[in-house]
Amino acid sequence: MEIKRNILLSVIAPAYNEEDNIIPLVEAFDVLRKQLSYPMELVIVDDGSTDGTKDRANSMAKAYPFVVVVSYARNLGKTDALIKGISASSGKYIAIFDADLQFDPQDIPPMVEKLRKGADLVAGYKVGKYQKPFVSRIYNFLGRVLFKIPVRDMNAMKVMRREVFEEIPARPDWHRYIVIWAYKHGFRLDEYPVKLRPRMRGKSKYKGIRRVLIGIFDMLSVWFQLTFARRPMLFFGTAGLITSGIAVLLGIIVLILRYVFNLGYRPILTLVAMLANIGVLLFICGFLGEMVEGISERTRRVEKKLQERGVGSAVFYPGALHLQRAYRTLGYQEGDFPESETAAKNVLSLPVFPELTAADRGEVSRAVREAVTELSR
Repeated sequence: MEIKRNILLSVIAPAYNEEDNIIPLVEAFDVLRKQLSYPMELVIVDDGSTDGTKDRANSMAKAYPFVVVVSYARNLGKTDALIKGISASSGKYIAIFDADLQFDPQDIPPMVEKLRKGADLVAGYKVGKYQKPFVSRIYNFLGRVLFKIPVRDMNAMKVMRREVFEEIPARPDWHRYIVIWAYKHGFRLDEYPVKLRPRMRGKSKYKGIRRVLIGIFDMLSVWFQLTFARRPMLFFGTAGLITSGIAVLLGIIVLILRYVFNLGYRPILTLVAMLANIGVLLFICGFLGEMVEGISERTRRVEKKLQERGVGSAVFYPGALHLQRAYRTLGYQEGDFPESETAAKNVLSLPVFPELTAADRGEVSRAVREAVTELSR
């Protein structure tokens, strides 16, 4: 198996029941590929489709060598599809392109040029008639208000450096917030107008008020994590201070009523006691949160040192997972690494590894054993 190390651009195209779009998708990127001065690949991720998407993608991969297919049995959602697609890719730059062909592949090269000039992520902003403008405006408005992001559109086609995606938490539907996470992690953003075309084949997978509500709540969750996750006392301490302040204020009122006006009202006294207890509990939660964050910070430092030493980040061949991600997938805990021979066999059994020749398996086994030895030091 030839190890592709010179791919500059990997286009990740998640596809769920997009059988009719696979052939025009590949043909459009074949035209684009011939125009480029650098090598690219198209990674089609069959996200548990129930139609003929997988078979059609595999048949196109046989006819077009630049096409890579990743598939699995169950529909996991776009975020998981992107993770698996990027794990199977080789490019320095990653383009996220919907398989419904509502965007134009010809808009990708100018976005790549912006990356080559120094940007870390280029967000497209839609130009053309959009079927869900109200929903898009809500997301983009909240993004600007809550996060002050300097781009107009968070949910169009995006092209980024590979390391940007690695900073994104792998939670369902959080692919929508790649731009937010990139901006908050200090990556340089740029934008580019992308043509929006009507869907010609298949059906939209994003409909209904339920998805709008999920998107809004997810965005609030992202805001909470970015604002308070690493400063838990800021949240719990503020809430505790407000609650305790109200308790003190009501306590003063109770004392005035009792000793100035000779009036007693027991429910207010009960409320004062309850608010005071809640305030104390909130402060305790803040202290516990700070302790957990301290442990998390030490864990992040260890992970960073491992990355700097190159442990767990060697790509064995296109489609390989990082060794540490492979351990998580297999259910191992950090610090509980299996013996090298066992690790090699287990890692090779992951679904991300396609059929390998004996020589390829030997090469991957040696790489795994070397990495395990390094991790065990």
